[in-house]
Amino acid sequence: MGIRYVLSDYLNAAMSDAAFDKLEDGTFAGRIPNCHGVAAFGISLKECEEELRSTLEDWVLLGLRLKHPLPVLSGIDLNREPAREPVDTV
Repeated sequence: MGIRYVLSDYLNAAMSDAAFDKLEDGTFAGRIPNCHGVAAFGISLKECEEELRSTLEDWVLLGLRLKHPLPVLSGIDLNREPAREPVDTV
């Protein structure tokens, strides 16, 4: 079984909710409805998806840094404070 990372799982869950539209000029717009303000544009659908993921990563990291409440996605709650064990238990 491979190693799983909570942040990667969170980003994947958010991207699975992404919505994309083809614009009149042939370019693409993408957004993640549960992550307010996360939007991106690209010449191709692939470019738009890559830009959206990059924007999402920045949005999550900034939200964590500034302690903004982030949406719970697929049962993953990044708002919880980490549990810390006493040093003597190690």
